[in-house]
Amino acid sequence: MSSSQSHSGKCFCGAVEIAVSGEPVAMGYCHCDSCREWSAEPVNAFSLWPPEAVHVTKGADHIGSYQRSEKSLRKWCKICGGHLLTEHPLWGVTDVYAAIIPTLDFQPMLHVNYENTVLHLRDGLPKQKDMPAEMGGSGTLLPD
Repeated sequence: MSSSQSHSGKCFCGAVEIAVSGEPVAMGYCHCDSCREWSAEPVNAFSLWPPEAVHVTKGADHIGSYQRSEKSLRKWCKICGGHLLTEHPLWGVTDVYAAIIPTLDFQPMLHVNYENTVLHLRDGLPKQKDMPAEMGGSGTLLPD
């Protein structure tokens, strides 16, 4: 994807629209308990963006937020409950859920928090025990 590309996404009902531009910092899958509980899924597909690349283009007044820890500020549509994004201020990135950006060519690079997985995936991608070292994790890889 070139830096001139942009993509749009929306919540389940369409009341909130999000635009991203440029290239994501990373794409992959998170297996942590928090993401699983929040998404009600066994694994969460993420696309991480510089915060300045993410813009709410419609329905900002319909966005709710919840901060369980200093690591994550989760946001959703207050009308339909559709999940939109998670701001990660400690890491300087915003996770726009890959599923809400239909035109994004999702190319996962890794799995994070794989020690907590409930769905083992043998896809040849690196499996981080927790987080990469540059994000404060151990950087330890687990077998595929």
